Amino acid sequence: MAKPTFTPAADSVRWNRYAGRDVIPLWVADMDFPSPPAVVAALQERITSGLFGYGQPWPSLIDTIITHCQRAYDWAIDSDWLVWLPGLVPGLHVACRAIEGDVFTATPVYPPFLTAPSCQRRHLLTLPLVQSGGGWCWDFAAADAIMKAARLFLLCHPHNPVGRAWREDELWQLAALAEKHDLVVCSDEIHCDLTLQGRHRPFATLSPEIAARTITLMAPSKTYNIAGLGCSFAIISDPILRQRFTAAMQGIVPHVNVLGLVACEAAYRDGEAWRQDLLTTLRSHAAKVERSINALPELSMHSVEASFLAWIDCREWGREHPAAEFEKAGVGLSNGRDFGPGTAYGQFVRLNFGTTTPLIDEALARIAHASQTG
Repeated sequence: MAKPTFTPAADSVRWNRYAGRDVIPLWVADMDFPSPPAVVAALQERITSGLFGYGQPWPSLIDTIITHCQRAYDWAIDSDWLVWLPGLVPGLHVACRAIEGDVFTATPVYPPFLTAPSCQRRHLLTLPLVQSGGGWCWDFAAADAIMKAARLFLLCHPHNPVGRAWREDELWQLAALAEKHDLVVCSDEIHCDLTLQGRHRPFATLSPEIAARTITLMAPSKTYNIAGLGCSFAIISDPILRQRFTAAMQGIVPHVNVLGLVACEAAYRDGEAWRQDLLTTLRSHAAKVERSINALPELSMHSVEASFLAWIDCREWGREHPAAEFEKAGVGLSNGRDFGPGTAYGQFVRLNFGTTTPLIDEALARIAHASQTG
């Protein structure tokens, strides 16, 4: 197998999927970069206390989140708006539980968007994103027609897996539709600090009226590679909507673990230089993946605007199960079938380029060989 220039954690879900096989695991969305030294140091200091009982967010942590939102997004939030969660996926489920009625989202999309509504006995309405020369985009007329039957809009912003960082004009059009149809918007913004160009605009910052109908979900987990510590938060400015959300949490959502809270504070407070170095690496990898994939006549992709995930179109290749073909060739990718209803995206795969440059190079070489000879 192509040897990594690091030692994967023995409990890594991503790496253990192909344990003992010559397959480079580029599927689930965590990275192979050690977390910022400041995060590691903060965790080590907390561990020396030897006390790991139930914890709750403390003033300096809350102030750090408020400062981060102001600095990163020019968003002034109040401490009362924060609702802490042990992960972003529970936040999707809580939103579906809190808001009665049908749920709307656009595909392809992160799989929990598709499963959370049914788990909470809600009917899911989906709209395919469409491709244009500039990438994946919304069919706003079609969205208008479908949204009128929904009560909750699950927005992925930036959008996983297509890698779009929605422009402000696109957000305003979505906001107008949400207001027209009186929808609550649950905006998953977990990749917001991984925007490769420009500055992220939280959906809730469009206007006070939009904020009043928005549940924003954020976390340090993807950006700082601390997903295993399970710490996220919702930002909900409207007190009635916030009460509905917190009431839906009762009895099913556990406390955030204390190490996750410690890591969250250290990441947002002291991790900015590390994040900028990470973005430099991700920009380089994104450009390399795009060049390599688009040089192959059988494959194509649009530019990645945010995240470390590439959505690859294999339809010209003509294989029924491209993910399985690439796995045989030694590259483990996410199967596009998981990102939409039925088999709509079975001819797509998602590639995680948040790994070392040698592994990206080897994976791309294997993909090229498979597409040309498979």
